[in-house]
Amino acid sequence: MGANAFEKARVLLHLIKWRLTWSRRNTHYRFTLPDNPKFMGARDAVKLIQDGDVLASSGLAGNQRACIMYWAIREVFEETGHPRDLTFMSVGALGGRGKTPGTVEEVGIEGLCTRYFTGHWETHKAQLKLGDEGKCELQVIPQGTLGLLWDAMARGEDSLLTKTGVGTFIDPRVGRGTPLAGTSTQQYVTVEDDMLRYTCPKIDVAFFNAPAADRKGNIYVKNCVMVGESYEISVAAKRNGGKVIANVGLLVDEGYDEIFMPADMVDAVVVYPGTEQTGSISHRKYWDMFTTNSKTPIDKSIDLLKFSNQTLGITPRRYEVDNVLARLAARTFAENGHKGMYVNIGVGLPEEVCRLMFDGGLFNDITLLTESGVMGGLPAPGVFFGAGLSPTRIITSPQMFKLCYEKLDVTCLGVLQADSQGNVNVSNRGKGAINYVGPGGFIDLTVATKMIVFVGTWMAHAKMEIKGGKLNIVKPGTPKFVDKVDEITFSGPEALKAGKIVFFCTNVGVFKLTERGMELIRVTPGVDIQKDIIDACPMTVVLPESGDVPLVGDDVMTGKGFDLKKLFLS
Repeated sequence: MGANAFEKARVLLHLIKWRLTWSRRNTHYRFTLPDNPKFMGARDAVKLIQDGDVLASSGLAGNQRACIMYWAIREVFEETGHPRDLTFMSVGALGGRGKTPGTVEEVGIEGLCTRYFTGHWETHKAQLKLGDEGKCELQVIPQGTLGLLWDAMARGEDSLLTKTGVGTFIDPRVGRGTPLAGTSTQQYVTVEDDMLRYTCPKIDVAFFNAPAADRKGNIYVKNCVMVGESYEISVAAKRNGGKVIANVGLLVDEGYDEIFMPADMVDAVVVYPGTEQTGSISHRKYWDMFTTNSKTPIDKSIDLLKFSNQTLGITPRRYEVDNVLARLAARTFAENGHKGMYVNIGVGLPEEVCRLMFDGGLFNDITLLTESGVMGGLPAPGVFFGAGLSPTRIITSPQMFKLCYEKLDVTCLGVLQADSQGNVNVSNRGKGAINYVGPGGFIDLTVATKMIVFVGTWMAHAKMEIKGGKLNIVKPGTPKFVDKVDEITFSGPEALKAGKIVFFCTNVGVFKLTERGMELIRVTPGVDIQKDIIDACPMTVVLPESGDVPLVGDDVMTGKGFDLKKLFLS
């Protein structure tokens, strides 16, 4: 049963209230305990940060934001000029695209943040602008690789040797390596025996958002949406003689739950009432649907989040052309999948594929997971990406990437560009740092998995429609399938060498990466192979040796008789 009108009205009121108050904060708020000096206000915690320190924070997208700490660091700097010349590090996107307050963009001020490392850059507009102006050094390390590097540092190691990134832009033999923009071209990756060795600065201060602390300062994560890299950055900081700051929403009694982080690891506990479980939702009024204890039906959760994302204007409106493409990708997965698979889902159109997997009854046959550390349940879409609906388990992000390298069977991801060699670009949208996206967890996931289902529109800005079970290209757009991508985020030749199965699902049909090239293995009804595919894109297209290309089925084109369960189990 989906959400009713009353439930949607409650969500609407919640979002309106959040939007009207999202800049409101009180960095002077101080919750203290007379018998425990670790409890302090956000501004007091900022005094633990020294000029030139390296700070690492945990989180992904709108999840686990330590908003009050970002605001406090900015305000204290603006008032005193200190702390200054700081290096910030985060594995994933913690910015607000220059629009949403209370993100890591608060520290994107000249003189305050002079160096930043992350895997996903797109949302960090303040730092990207500083990079283009030559006022901040910007470095890129793949999301999972950076998390695993911190895990290595927590064990006392100072670098990570891995195959991840070989053949991509991060490989100095192929692209620019880690530097993106700003004041330095220092490399934090080197080639070693056809592998890559990554390094990064040692952590001086780790800070993170968690649901609760008890009076001793023990930290609990009950009813969190994720724990991210909280544990690894804290252990790495302590090993380096650094500080750990926990920003929590609740004070609870000892024994509230299993202790996530013992008090002796924590130097400061900042209790703040507005600390969020996820974007707009506080720990004090957490949403049950995101927790491992959830009692909210998943179909109701899907309805409420779809309504939330549409209200916020986060997710684009989907049309029948998009629905057909999602069905094509879901069918491609089902035809090549089997029970027991571990499956990762990316943002954008892959979220629609994930919904079809749920609607199609595959939910109990596979384990869906998100790189944030959320396992089981259904990955949350849009602004809530990184969280999960009714997850069965939540582990740290580095633990999740370890699991992916051991067990990941399939990943379904989007495409910005693909080329004749099967290379994919998702990291670079245009000139200048301001247009840079970054790889996020894309490089790690495509290296770790056995099968990849890429899903993306055939052309950018094209006008297409479905009529009578056929595709009609009303107005062609800019080709996304080109002879050579602008930046290699995924290496087709390396994937073939590793024996991976790689599909590209598009509006005009399905391509499979083979030793012969990008082979068209399914064509959409209504598409003229010569005119609409071969002549319409710079990519070299290979046809089957038989010369015959099977048509995409009517079940995909119309939705009638579309049965993933039957395909999956046959």
